Amino acid sequence: MLNWRKLHRRIHKWLGLSLGLLFCVIALSGSLLVFYDELDQGLNISSTKLQNNASANFNNALDTLRKQYPDKQGSWRFEVTPQAKLIPARYYNPPETEHLEFAPMMVWLSSDGNLILRRDYWGQYLMTWLYNLHFTLLLGQTGTWLLGYVGLAILYLLVSGLFAWWPKQGQWQKQLKFKKRSSRIGMLYDWHKLIGLTFLAPLVILTVTGIMLALPKESAAILTKITGPIDTVETPVNHYGVLADNPPIQPNAALNLALEVLPNSRGAWIETPAMKGNPFYYRIRVQTKEDPSQRFPHSYVYIDANSGEVLKVFAYQEQGNSNTVLNWLHPIHDGSFLNLSGRITWLFSGLAAFALFLLGSMRWLSRNQYKSKPRD
Repeated sequence: MLNWRKLHRRIHKWLGLSLGLLFCVIALSGSLLVFYDELDQGLNISSTKLQNNASANFNNALDTLRKQYPDKQGSWRFEVTPQAKLIPARYYNPPETEHLEFAPMMVWLSSDGNLILRRDYWGQYLMTWLYNLHFTLLLGQTGTWLLGYVGLAILYLLVSGLFAWWPKQGQWQKQLKFKKRSSRIGMLYDWHKLIGLTFLAPLVILTVTGIMLALPKESAAILTKITGPIDTVETPVNHYGVLADNPPIQPNAALNLALEVLPNSRGAWIETPAMKGNPFYYRIRVQTKEDPSQRFPHSYVYIDANSGEVLKVFAYQEQGNSNTVLNWLHPIHDGSFLNLSGRITWLFSGLAAFALFLLGSMRWLSRNQYKSKPRD
């Protein structure tokens, strides 16, 4: 008769030994990334350069960027930070890095928009290098796809550990105790068991959301069958051309207009129109009360840059069930859905994954040494 506990012990052991190091790389890089903004700012921008303005001046920021980088005539993206101490900006697909899959130019300005504090490219400084390591293994789209399927094996690694431990009837209290042992092997097992049971739920949640983020097409296909179609929005089309006599509205005005359209919301990103051609509109990304995602929320307001007309609104609360599931993935995966407590929990969960690999490897080595030890 097949012994399921013994089978899962073997599966858990060999999956852990073969995938454990990769799991540690993913987990430890993820632990750092939950504090991505704080670490990046602390490492690269002196606090003396930060300003405590009531609100950021995106009008000045756009003028400064257009003058400093006259060859960048496309759309700029400004992040609306809650503290307004600086203005992070991005320029996607700059000529300097167009040979790379994803490497926008990153610029940080003073909150009054008059001074450039820093300029860099995605992937060429520590925190974005860690992000690429965590999300792509530095292998581009191939690495992301690989991580998604490796994530399925890691999920089984976690579940097999639970099955391998699962107590027999009447032995639950005994198996949950931390036993006093004299042997090194037994102590390593107890610590591995204790940490594994404590952090099993967070690690499973992180693994499942990570798989879905790494395999968006596959996840969307499954969701569509279970919870219905995924709502999308078509970008506006310019039927009238550019009105030369009508100067474009400024970024701050576009942001304020979007917040009027979706009251009780918070601005998150401002995507400006290009100097010529498309996009001819502002796309303002805002967080409504129902939206769990703070940094990358899911409501959009499209505004004609010349007329100030609201072209389209794609609001979170009007999106379907599949969108709701997808919209929760990022805030769950980065821990922000529980604010600081969630991020701290995720930080320790990544450290726990490393501890589990270390303890499991040490126990395996100790058992092998014990078995190979000559007997008298």
